[in-house]
Formats: sequence, structure tokens, C-alpha cells
Amino acid sequence: MATENKWDIREIMHPENDLKMEQNKRRTGMSYEQRAGGYLQEQGYEILEYNYRCPGGEVDIVARKDGCIVFCEVKYRKTAGCGHPLEAVTRKKQLILSSCARYYLAAHQMMQVPCRFDVIGFLGEEVVWIQDAFAYQGRRRW
Repeated sequence: MATENKWDIREIMHPENDLKMEQNKRRTGMSYEQRAGGYLQEQGYEILEYNYRCPGGEVDIVARKDGCIVFCEVKYRKTAGCGHPLEAVTRKKQLILSSCARYYLAAHQMMQVPCRFDVIGFLGEEVVWIQDAFAYQGRRRW
């Protein structure tokens, strides 16, 4: 006697399901970016932009405090099963963030303003904030 299969592979692999998963991931990411922004504001930072996009990529948060521009990457993982969220900020991602920072500073006539790169990682409910997480990667800023 054959059992009835409850799953249809065509339904599971349907492109609409991929889109729904991507939209859910984006919604989750935006939620944690907002949480990180709120946390930075509590620490006295002014949020200048969320999701700053340029031809080279995107920076999750651009903030300012004490005359320093902070480019912040936010990463979230529900569990450490795929590694700690901070591990996701690879050299390639650092190059992208550096490129975006250069673009932002140039576009806002701020090339001489000090900046740094922070990473805020959420692992479940644990929050880890690394200030000055990495140095500028790429060509000199000026």
C-alpha cells in the first residue's frame, strides 16, 4: 500500500517561494538594522542613513558621533549553527564597505572627516558591538 506524499516538489521549488524567503530575510535584516540603530542612538550617535546604497554596494548604517563618521555593518544569526554573525564580515565585505564609505565621504564633501568601521552582531538575543572592527581596505581615501 503506497502512502500519499504530502509534498509536491513543484510547489517547494516554485520561484514565488524563493521570493517569499528572500523578502522574509530582508524584513528580518531591516528589523535588526533598526534595533542596531536604536542601540547606537542610545549611545549618543546620530543616525545619518540606513541602507546607504552606492554603485559599489550598501552600508547598513551611517552614523556620526564626536565628528567621526561611523559605517556600521549589522549581522544577525538565530543560532551559531552557521557561525557567529561577526564571521560573515569577510575581507570581501570589508572591501565593499570601504568602497561605499569612500563614495559616501566624497559625495558629501567629507573626505577629510575621520571615519571608522563598526560591526554589530546579533546571535539570538546576544548583541556584540565591535567598534573600529577593521581598517579601511582599498586605495587611500584622499
